[in-house]
Amino acid sequence: MLGNFTFSNPTKLYFGPDALQNLKAELEKYGPTVMLVYGGGSIKKNGIYDQVKKVLGDCGKKVIEDGGVMPNPSLEKLYDGIEKARAAGNVDFILAVGGGSVIDYSKGLSASIHCKEDPWKKYYVRQEEPDCPVVPVGSVLTMVGTGSEMNGGSVITNTAETMKIGKVFGEKLYPKFAILNPNFTLTLPHNQMVAGCFDIMSHIMEQYFSGKDDNTSDYLSEGLMRSLIHSSRIANKDPNNYEARSNIMWTATWALNTLLGMGKNGGDWEVHMIGHAVGAYTHATHGMTLSAVSLPYYRFVMEAGLPKFKRFAETVWEVDPKGKNDKEVAEEGLKKMGEWMKELGLAMNIKDLGAKPEMFEGIAKATIILKGGYKVLTQEDVIKILQAAYE
Repeated sequence: MLGNFTFSNPTKLYFGPDALQNLKAELEKYGPTVMLVYGGGSIKKNGIYDQVKKVLGDCGKKVIEDGGVMPNPSLEKLYDGIEKARAAGNVDFILAVGGGSVIDYSKGLSASIHCKEDPWKKYYVRQEEPDCPVVPVGSVLTMVGTGSEMNGGSVITNTAETMKIGKVFGEKLYPKFAILNPNFTLTLPHNQMVAGCFDIMSHIMEQYFSGKDDNTSDYLSEGLMRSLIHSSRIANKDPNNYEARSNIMWTATWALNTLLGMGKNGGDWEVHMIGHAVGAYTHATHGMTLSAVSLPYYRFVMEAGLPKFKRFAETVWEVDPKGKNDKEVAEEGLKKMGEWMKELGLAMNIKDLGAKPEMFEGIAKATIILKGGYKVLTQEDVIKILQAAYE
């Protein structure tokens, strides 16, 4: 492995069917007022809301509810949450109950409640760290994919400016704890489950397809990808298979808790940048925007990182290299990935997500160009990828 790095992850995880039993002891470490953040109300239908409220009641907490967090949390929603928190006088803790969008939003809220500047400009545009007190966050995970339960990431969509930007906060914005009960994910609609699976896959690939050294992180990534492919196929046929769903949940956490990025010099996050821009224009599910642009992107950059794409084909997709040149092996690997994606029922083009050719220039301009991958794109390159992703 090349270079220097520091690994630290302060989030405490509780995993398994009894994980929620640990919530009371964690909440008792914090002050009396808790802001309970959740999404569109599914947790009220499946009983998770009642379970969490009971624990909050047993702890004697004053609860400020902030529901209605949408799949792509908007800046308008963040502003509303800030005002709600400030009106409460003091919020001692934020408890996020939901998937990655809810947890992302909660981190943005954590950093913004006491911020004297516009959080959009400070955190998401200028990418600064908080210089004000932050409110600690904890999570009860109900949808897997983002890994937000064990990292500092927060993605917010500015609908007025048609921009979707992620901010990776430092350690003090990592959730203090995360409750991971795989049973809480079993009621997810099928499209959300498979979208989450591809979000996991994309997180791993973004870190894997970078660098040329012999890096232990790549071996870890290959194992996680193989596990995910195996478990996703089982869950696709039998969504109630606890073993498969638990393995998917655990893989999601390790895919983006910074471990796989060690020694990778930042990785290649261009698929996410394009996916975010597509999402800002279409409001499509995050995992589906990633699936729709991934194959066109990887085909576009493949030859620049051919040895890694060949390794990916052989190690992850078990492509037999006999009688094939390196490019043919790599192409077969991407072909097999596409077959897996279709098997799960993922979005295979941006047209089906609502994108239109007249949006391409705007999407390309909204795409942040990064330098961590095998090829640095231009806006013209992004348009070519969007055109391929539209067909």
